[in-house]
Amino acid sequence: MVTRNKPSASQFIDELLGDGRHTFVREEARKKLKVSSWAAYLALRRLAKAGRVVMPKSGFYVIVEPQYRVVGTLPPEWFIHSLMAELNKPYYVGLLSAAQLYGAAHHQPMEFQVVVPGKSIRPIHVGNVRIRFFGKGPFEASEITDVKTPTGYEKVSTPETTAWDLVRYAKHSGGLENVITVLSELSEKLDAKKLLATAKKHDDVLTTQRLGWLLESLKEKDLAKGLADWVGKRNPPMRPLEPGSPLERSKENERWRLLINAKPVPEA
Repeated sequence: MVTRNKPSASQFIDELLGDGRHTFVREEARKKLKVSSWAAYLALRRLAKAGRVVMPKSGFYVIVEPQYRVVGTLPPEWFIHSLMAELNKPYYVGLLSAAQLYGAAHHQPMEFQVVVPGKSIRPIHVGNVRIRFFGKGPFEASEITDVKTPTGYEKVSTPETTAWDLVRYAKHSGGLENVITVLSELSEKLDAKKLLATAKKHDDVLTTQRLGWLLESLKEKDLAKGLADWVGKRNPPMRPLEPGSPLERSKENERWRLLINAKPVPEA
C-alpha cells in the first residue's frame, strides 16, 4: 500500500495562490493538512515568522506575495473584503483611501480608512499598515460602489459620499486645509444632483453647510447651488466653519449660515 505524504503548510498556501486566493482561515488549513488545531497553529506561525503569511485577525490569514514582504503585508485593498466578511461587518473603503482611488488623495494616506455602521471597531495593524475604522450612524445613507482589485473587489464610497464623509470627518481627513485640497481634485468626479441627493439622505445640515462653502470657495458654483438652496430652506443657526477654532474676528456668511473662522486654501 502506498502512503501519501501529508501536504505541508507551505504547499497548502502555494496551492491557494495557484487558485488565485490570498486569504484563508486556520480551520481550512487544519483540515487540508490533516493535523490538530495546535499543530496547524504552529505550522502557520512558522510561515508567519518567514513573512509568508500575516494574521490581521485571530484565525484569519493573508498570504503575502514576495514583492510585498518588505512591507509585511499585501495592500489592504487586496484582502479587505474577505477580512470584513470574516468580521461579519458591512463596510466600505472611505475618506482619504476612497479619494486616493479616485485620484484625489494628493498625499499618500497614512492609514487605510474603512467606514462601518454604528460604533467603530479597534484599528488593525498588519505589517507596516494600519487599518482604521470609522463608525457611522447614517451608514445606510451612504452610496457605495464595487471597485475591482487584483484579488476580486472592494466596496468603496461613491465620489459624492466620499466628499460628504471627508467634511464630516474632517479632523481625521487632515483638517479643512487637506479636505479642501482633496475636494479640489475630487470635484471633477462629482455630480451635482447626486451630491444633493447624498446630502439629503444624510440629513446633516451642518456638514452640508461646510461642504457647500468649501465647494463654492473652489469656484464650483454648479456643485454648490443645490446644497445652498437646501440649506436655505432649513434655515439653520449660525455655526462655525471649523469646530474648535476661535470665533474672534470671524465673519458671518448668510448664504451658508456659517461663521467663517478659518481660511482653508488648497495646496497647489
